[in-house]
Formats: sequence, structure tokens, C-alpha cells
Amino acid sequence: MARQALFGGLVVDEFDQPVDTTNVGEEAFYVVNDAGFRRHVPSEQVDRQVLAQLKSLLQGHEDLLSEQAAKMLGQDDIFTRAAIEKQLENMDEQFDQVLESGLPEGSRAYLGMSGFRVRINLHGDVLEVQQPGMAAPEDE
Repeated sequence: MARQALFGGLVVDEFDQPVDTTNVGEEAFYVVNDAGFRRHVPSEQVDRQVLAQLKSLLQGHEDLLSEQAAKMLGQDDIFTRAAIEKQLENMDEQFDQVLESGLPEGSRAYLGMSGFRVRINLHGDVLEVQQPGMAAPEDE
């Protein structure tokens, strides 16, 4: 059970209408307007779908990502790269931690400014994740 919607403010419905977020008790929900009826979709259901899509983009590129991350940290040695690569291999554990703690507001704001957006249907199925700057799968 997620305590906060990971991508709050970045989710729209099928008609490009912003999706609200709310909490019922301690559980976070995305609230989709269905012709006046406010459907509550558990945020974890949507967030895990988005994280799974992001994971699929990263899989198979762990070596390149770890190399670049080590360079950005200024610690381009084999041990740093191995540690980063191990973290990338254990993404599911990292996702669980992110779902528990949430994204910092600054990170969510940056994603929004960069054009990141998630489109869902009334049932919370992710229809599209827009990530400007990412190559489309057919372009690779």
C-alpha cells in the first residue's frame, strides 16, 4: 500500500484531463473523472506499471549506465561501476523503496518540466508514458 502517489501531478486521463490524487486512510489514490463519477484507483497499481516500463527501457544497458553514472560521480573505477551495476540489477528492490518513500517534490517538478507524463484509462491501466528525449523503441 502506497502512502503517496509517486507520479502525482504527472498523470492524465484518456482525454488529457489532469488526474487528481487523494488519500483514503493511509492509502494513496489517483482520482479519475468518469463523467462526474470520481473513480479512485490505487496509486501503487499505476506507479508499478510506470516503473515496470522504465525498467524495461534500462534492462540490457546496465553496463553503459553504470559507466556513465560513475563518470558523472567523478569515481570512474571498476568498484564504483560494479556497485552501480549491482544496484541496477536489483531495480525491483529500489522501486519498493521509492514507492515507500516517494519522489522528492523537486524531482517530480523536474519530470513535469521536462515533459514526462503518464496517460491512464478509467481503470488505472497505463496507456502511455511520455518521456521527451527518449528514443522510441522503433528508432533504436
